[in-house]
Amino acid sequence: MKQGGSRSSGTNGADNGEAAEGGTTAGPGAGTGPGARKPSPLPDLPAPRLAGTILKVALLGYLSITLINLASAAHTTLSLGACAVALLLVFLLQMRHSSAHAHLAPTWQKALTLSAQALLTYLPLALFHSQWGAMAGFLAGSVLLLLPPRVAWPAYGVVGLSMSLPPLADGYPLREMFYLSLSTLLTGLVVFGLSRLSALVHALHDTRLELSRMAVTQERLRFARDLHDLLGYSLSAITLKSELIHRLVPTHPRRAMDEVSELLEISRQSLADVRAVASGLRAMSLKQELGSAQSLLEAADVRVETDIRFGTVDQQVDTVLAAVLREAVTNLLRHTRATTCRMEAVQEGDRVRLSMTNDGVDPAYRDVSPHSGSGLGNLAARLQAISGRLSVERLPDRSFHLVAEAPTRLLRPLPDLDDDPYAEDSVA
Repeated sequence: MKQGGSRSSGTNGADNGEAAEGGTTAGPGAGTGPGARKPSPLPDLPAPRLAGTILKVALLGYLSITLINLASAAHTTLSLGACAVALLLVFLLQMRHSSAHAHLAPTWQKALTLSAQALLTYLPLALFHSQWGAMAGFLAGSVLLLLPPRVAWPAYGVVGLSMSLPPLADGYPLREMFYLSLSTLLTGLVVFGLSRLSALVHALHDTRLELSRMAVTQERLRFARDLHDLLGYSLSAITLKSELIHRLVPTHPRRAMDEVSELLEISRQSLADVRAVASGLRAMSLKQELGSAQSLLEAADVRVETDIRFGTVDQQVDTVLAAVLREAVTNLLRHTRATTCRMEAVQEGDRVRLSMTNDGVDPAYRDVSPHSGSGLGNLAARLQAISGRLSVERLPDRSFHLVAEAPTRLLRPLPDLDDDPYAEDSVA
């Protein structure tokens, strides 16, 4: 089967480009960072064309043996010609019955083709006797392929038992009756098994191709989502710092130089974020993000109050909560005229709660731009993946309240960071 495994990525129709693209993707977000999980080896299976070829060769082999047996007996040229035509018709009918979707055909079509095969199985027995008995194995296989199981197996047994009658009529001993019946049943199982194997190989290759396409799509979603979560915050910070520096240069050049230093640090962090997204390394620290958010908000003339009381949390929980904070700060800077902001990160038992409250929100505000993003929706899905939850509330006093809760330790291990456990949410 080595040949089939090597052909599976290239011989399956016009799938070369897509299969090659998908085949090199081990899964959603497969990266090259530390801890990246190696893809499990795929089983070495025959290509769909090879599986179909094996089925055709097996059927032609049975037909050839029957034809050789008939040719070795005393038959006229006319009868042998009729035999060859009948064998060809049986082969064509069997190929139709062995196709992957033959069982889905309308009932009248299945009844018509099965009846035709039954006639081609039993009528030539009057001329060729037991030498034609091998064709009953094809009929037994077709019965198993097309009929419901509760009907197929009894009918399969009836076809096998019926082949004990020709040897009896020809005066052959009992062992010949047993041999022909048993060979009919075994041939039926071979036809049924090879037909089902061919259909399963086709389905497996189609599924493998679809999984590859899904992996590529999920990786694109992961990349777009992380760019939104990471760079939206950084670009907002760069814009605010640049505006502040522009105001400070004429009157406070020394403070402007300090702000330039911070701007450079944010730019470097943005570059690191881009590299992290590309490589699949997306670990962030909530404590570091709290400090960075406080500095950024103060630069935007927002009075900040903080309450930070939590210990060590799981790395994936830490990353998700840090992403929540980044998105909340980005929304504050883009959509509000806040003057005060209170950030809390408090651990209570085995759960950690991140909350952020700010004023200056317009209750009637709705972002109707076509590229407004879906940051909070993404974050809610991320928190749900770690058994957490996200709640947001716009209060009548023009304040906005966001709360994110998550366990400090995951009860079950999630996939590695570069396996993207959040592949199911959508990205605007």
